[in-house]
Amino acid sequence: MTEAVLFYLFSLVAIVAGFSVVVARSPIASALSLVVCFFFLAADYVLLNAHFVAVIQLLVYAGAIMVLFIFVIMVLNLRHDVPVPILELSRRGLLGMVVAGVLGTGLITALESMPVTASAALPDGYGEVAAVGTSIFSGAYLLPFEAISVLLTVALVGAVVLAKREI
Repeated sequence: MTEAVLFYLFSLVAIVAGFSVVVARSPIASALSLVVCFFFLAADYVLLNAHFVAVIQLLVYAGAIMVLFIFVIMVLNLRHDVPVPILELSRRGLLGMVVAGVLGTGLITALESMPVTASAALPDGYGEVAAVGTSIFSGAYLLPFEAISVLLTVALVGAVVLAKREI
């Protein structure tokens, strides 16, 4: 019971932090909200007995990727010369909120219609580094893993090109 309450609490904070990433006016505030989201997602992973994934979430995403984001924000030197009202809502923002509401309602409806089954015992080696590595590099996740590595490389090249143009 306590784990379920903590899971929903951590998930709620992660969702609120994710929403704050999108609506924050300052890029630094948005990046800090993303760090909060990463930490609470790692806490959810711990509650799901995926300790290795939680540690990787903290080291790779909350650590290295956020350093890269902060670096890009500093290089691009994003500043607002005029203060922007906090509650100003554009058409795109309103459309985004409507789409998010529809998707959230659909997700909640789909989750409520799913049958609840008792959780089975975890297999031997569940969550260990060897099992995670085997499933990533020899299973069905090899192509998505490689696609994400190419995507991150393209993003890094794009950041360098943007930074070079300013220098």
